[in-house]
Amino acid sequence: MGVLIVAEIRLSVRVKPGSSRAKVGGNHDGALIVAVNAQPVDGAANEAVVKALAEALKIKSRDIRVVSGHTARTKIVSIETEEPQQLAARAATLTGS
Repeated sequence: MGVLIVAEIRLSVRVKPGSSRAKVGGNHDGALIVAVNAQPVDGAANEAVVKALAEALKIKSRDIRVVSGHTARTKIVSIETEEPQQLAARAATLTGS
């Protein structure tokens, strides 16, 4: 068996709740824009953000968690990954960086 190294990446995201459709992409003051259908009620928007990010970054939603800004539009999410360079490149493409 080999050694498995898991890295943590933190991303700043700007959430647009109540959007007509879920979409990940764009930049707002350095944060990745995540538009979600859910309203910011009882954590529904946070759950939708995790799901939208997982789909856009092609990773499992269980590897993503909101670590800061639970009730704010700007949040910090933590992503655990075995491929930090590839994930960072995908995130940079989505922000347009």
